[in-house]
Amino acid sequence: MVLLLWAAVLAASDLVVKAMAEALLSTGATTDLGPINIRLLYNLGVAFSLGADLAPWIVIAATGLIIAALTWYTVSTAPSMTGLSRAGSALLLGGATGNFIDRLDGHGVVDYLHSGWFPTFNLADVFVTTGVALLVMGTILSPRAGTGD
Repeated sequence: MVLLLWAAVLAASDLVVKAMAEALLSTGATTDLGPINIRLLYNLGVAFSLGADLAPWIVIAATGLIIAALTWYTVSTAPSMTGLSRAGSALLLGGATGNFIDRLDGHGVVDYLHSGWFPTFNLADVFVTTGVALLVMGTILSPRAGTGD
């Protein structure tokens, strides 16, 4: 399915960028780009570091189950989704999978985009956030069956 292929490409892109960030920033170097600073951090939890105190295997198992459920939902509903919703689903699954794979080593997710006023994040987080927004917009904007639209 094309949607899952795109999700895999997005996850791979995220993992490449994270590897580059680790390689370039592991010495503690930072880069100031104005509103965003590039610096290396590791997030042991999930969104906004929630669950950072849990054992890594619990976070891995929980996120794995959520991704499996999202994948099942996406595959089973993709034929009836709008293009916007399918794009959102690919972004959501790609970002979630990128963070999940990154988490498997037990060291947490590599984060590198820091604003000072918002938690540090990464490209996968951008994919997930954008994906959810597109999925919701695509669902809201889709014509309802039986309404004559």
